Amino acid sequence: MRQSGAAQGAQGRRAQAVNLSVSVVVYRPDVAQLERTLSTLRDSWTVLRRAAPGLSASVFLVDNGGAPDMTPTVRAFAGLDIPFTVIAGHGNVGYGAGHNLALVRSNSTYHLVLNPDVELAADALEKALAFLDANAGYGLLTPYICDETGDQQFLCRRFPTVLDLLVRGFFPATLRAPFASRLARYEMRDVVNERDPVINPPIVSGCFMLFRTEVLLRLNGFDDRYFLYFEDYDLSLRTHDVSDVVYLPAVRILHHGGGASRKGWLHVRLFVTSMVRFFSRFGWRWL
Repeated sequence: MRQSGAAQGAQGRRAQAVNLSVSVVVYRPDVAQLERTLSTLRDSWTVLRRAAPGLSASVFLVDNGGAPDMTPTVRAFAGLDIPFTVIAGHGNVGYGAGHNLALVRSNSTYHLVLNPDVELAADALEKALAFLDANAGYGLLTPYICDETGDQQFLCRRFPTVLDLLVRGFFPATLRAPFASRLARYEMRDVVNERDPVINPPIVSGCFMLFRTEVLLRLNGFDDRYFLYFEDYDLSLRTHDVSDVVYLPAVRILHHGGGASRKGWLHVRLFVTSMVRFFSRFGWRWL
């Protein structure tokens, strides 16, 4: 496999050592949503610091294009003694490669890959870091994820077939009904709920991936050959080679994301291109 951006050598100065680093990649973001994401990140950090006053953090916003003026945000994080670094000028390099630009600058115990369409519960960071501190064998944590209506998003996945992905991503609801049982299995609905942790779900969502930084660096970060879509599938599967993964429903987030088919033909093309790359690497399963 070609080395990812994280493995090609640090570009720029590494940050001072901290307990938690966070990277957020944006491209023409919804500014109001981005502000909510960063506001809930600050609120969750404040709760964590009350429980553990000595902790430190750094945040990287990777501007793949179209980011707003972040000066007020820099000041807001400075008020919490959190360096907020904007990485810009590299163009739209893709989602995974963008996070790798932050990873090579990070110097932390834990690193959070965070989408700009996510809102954190106030106690999310406190519960997540407490679990990882107490359970050294886990290198990646994924949370309970709900949508705007409060319904759970089942974003832990078993290894998919091509049919699973096409039905879930592109079929209208009326045509998905005959495939309900197979989609439920793909989405792990038989074991994933709002109460019980799940050990080693094969694939977890890239909207919130809390890593031990040493594990993420050992994996060379994301494979930047995926421009968008399936980079989290790829990274999830590779994580199992070096560490255990945990779904921890006590950690909660709200995710506003939508499927590729609802975002236009460019996203459909990107989805299909990345799907072909994913199956070509990990093996094709059709039905």
